[in-house]
Amino acid sequence: MSEVDRFAHIRGFTAARIGLGRSGPGIATADHLAFRAAHALARDAVNTSLDLDAMAAGLAPLGLPVVAVESRAPDQARYLTRPDLGRRLNEVSVAALQAQAKGEEIVVLVAGGLSALATASHAADLLGLLVPALRRAGRGIGPICIAPRGRVALGDEVGALLGARLVLVLIGERPGLSSPDSLGAYLTLAPRLGLTDADRNCISNIRPEGMVLAEAARRIGWLIDQAMTRGISGVTLKDDSDRVLVANTAPSLVLGASAGG
Repeated sequence: MSEVDRFAHIRGFTAARIGLGRSGPGIATADHLAFRAAHALARDAVNTSLDLDAMAAGLAPLGLPVVAVESRAPDQARYLTRPDLGRRLNEVSVAALQAQAKGEEIVVLVAGGLSALATASHAADLLGLLVPALRRAGRGIGPICIAPRGRVALGDEVGALLGARLVLVLIGERPGLSSPDSLGAYLTLAPRLGLTDADRNCISNIRPEGMVLAEAARRIGWLIDQAMTRGISGVTLKDDSDRVLVANTAPSLVLGASAGG
């Protein structure tokens, strides 16, 4: 007589590994194989490089210039073992950005981070929601830079070289065993070398099973609006966008708002 699976109903609400079956001293074969498959997906996400051409093609409908840049990490192996190399541009990319036009309010960096899968899957679609909202609010948006082997702090150097008032970094997050495709968004006012994580605001776990793209775009747009208006970012700027919605005083960057809304 088979045992009733008391966790089957709860498991439908979460990807967490709860109520695993067992066979003798070990876990059941199906659960063991599922764990191995999840681990393989996470390893693939870390070791795969971002496809530059495919990413640029996905961003093309936005109508913004796309600039490919490289960090100082020459390959994926050194990128993973030398985080410092992923935080600075190489000399060729520095020269390329110095030759670009300066002074746009917002610059976007799309980076592979630790999950090229996440960046490739969600970055273009997220910007497809966010960029029109920023344009409706009258924000100037500069080129979108793509760095296959870039880390979060690389955005500081990119933003400083382009003279941006704010830099937004979209980057693949370190994969978990049930989330190999989580995208993170970091925004920093007045980007420059030497800033720390305390100077940035972060929206994380952006993916269909986490924070859905439309909600992430709404929160990022709200934070950008507040950062530009109040002249702050990081620990001094809190995400109070939910309270604004409750008070029915949503700012102009809420998705779906009309040009005058």
